[in-house]
Amino acid sequence: METKSDRYYLRAVVLWIGAWTVFRAVYSAGFLLAPDEANYWQWGRHLAWGYHDQAPLLGWAIGLFTRLLGNSEFAVRLPSVLSMAGASAYMCAMAWRWFSPRAAWAVALLSQGVLAFNAGGLLATCDGLQALGWAAAAYHGARACEDGSWRHWMACGLWFGFGMLAKYTMVVIAPCILAFGLAHPDFRKRLKSPRPYVAFVAGMALFSPVIWWNMAHGWQSVRHVAYIGGANQEFSLHVKYLGDLLGSQAALLTPLVFILVAAAWAAAVRGRYQPKHWIVPFALATSLPVLLLFVALSLHTRVYGNWPGAAYITATVLAAAFYAPVGPGPGSTLPRPRPKLWKWALGTSYGLTALLLAQTAFFVFPIPVDIDRTAYELGGWDELGEAAHAMQKAMPRPEETFLFGVRYQVASELAFYAPGNPHTVSINRWNRPNVYDYWWEDGQLRGKDAVGAVTRHPQVYKKRLAEVFEKVEGPIEVPITRTRPLTGNKVQIRTFYLFACYNFQGGIHWRPPAGFDVRKT
Repeated sequence: METKSDRYYLRAVVLWIGAWTVFRAVYSAGFLLAPDEANYWQWGRHLAWGYHDQAPLLGWAIGLFTRLLGNSEFAVRLPSVLSMAGASAYMCAMAWRWFSPRAAWAVALLSQGVLAFNAGGLLATCDGLQALGWAAAAYHGARACEDGSWRHWMACGLWFGFGMLAKYTMVVIAPCILAFGLAHPDFRKRLKSPRPYVAFVAGMALFSPVIWWNMAHGWQSVRHVAYIGGANQEFSLHVKYLGDLLGSQAALLTPLVFILVAAAWAAAVRGRYQPKHWIVPFALATSLPVLLLFVALSLHTRVYGNWPGAAYITATVLAAAFYAPVGPGPGSTLPRPRPKLWKWALGTSYGLTALLLAQTAFFVFPIPVDIDRTAYELGGWDELGEAAHAMQKAMPRPEETFLFGVRYQVASELAFYAPGNPHTVSINRWNRPNVYDYWWEDGQLRGKDAVGAVTRHPQVYKKRLAEVFEKVEGPIEVPITRTRPLTGNKVQIRTFYLFACYNFQGGIHWRPPAGFDVRKT
């Protein structure tokens, strides 16, 4: 029966998540696109059933919103903003149903402060969409385990398919839920029904266009994932990357939140709850194995910090339900709240997130530029676009002159920030295969002039560009500065280099190295 207190917590949850969602939507318009964000925006201009290095849903979503709202940072990031709001709502719904309304409020508080969730809810990356798919699939999967209904099994399966369309690591949740069902005697009978398997097939049917695209393109996405997973490296086991992975997790969650989550996992593993709280092992099964998978992978190759991000969706529910002082009180079958740790974890998560957001948008703190990644990655792309456009107009044949980058990220930034959003080219010959290999052929560009941008090693790339153009002039430096608002000091954060290139001879596609390379088709 709903009480007045329940309605109070419901309003608090809705208002808190809603307020942070509005804040992120407004804030998202206040800083330039990061290179990968610009690349995903390019996907939205070249809609396809699949892309070289990621699942396609983010490109589809950005394509939809930019067609409706125009090409702006706000429109590009809006899918991530809305997705993280949905993921937060599902996390709170899980806490509300199986713990308490007060636990749902604790989840709302914690989830909106975590740095990783703010990044996923602000930047146009696949992580925000996957977070929504994971949270929804976990919630409906738990409901299906509870009542076995077709409705929740199918919802779980379709959200699984949605998550697969967002990011390939979503596949891990299926064996996680299966393992929970097999291990828990009360729910093993659910697996005797055809419902979970029909739901899985429905989810895979949603994902099937991506499988078809890969079949038609030499399994390029699979090859890319295998490559970044270390398939090209000689097999070996070591711990040199393990510290980097764990350190990145502590940084992305903020250290005390990471400790809170680790403590929740430890309590769940030790079984510090009564058997009726079956949701605890379910949440454990849909979180800890994800991190352990990437810990194991880090013993072979480098793992990026955002890869295990889905691990913290249901783990956040556990941490809040176990340790928040607003959670269950005396007599609870759950671990005893830790008010001091909770308050410090909550305070530091909001504090560090606020500091990073302030630095991203306003360049407030005197952090050395060589370690300020936000300044380096987000600074100056609009100035580069204007400079490249002006140089293009000054070329002898401006109508027969294209813009390019020697890396796909630079080509994408040029496309977004050069006036008119031109269709730019990435000359991949010396770097790595990417989506531009599907969009351009040498014959479309042969004989044309070009203006190209590089971010470093200008003399090296001048020699390389001479391999594919008849004549190369430059580089022309484009220094990028930002002004610190507290001091008024101008700081140079980076330098771009522009080249004037004449009579393209051919050679935009990646050249595989000699010997074995899993990316070769």
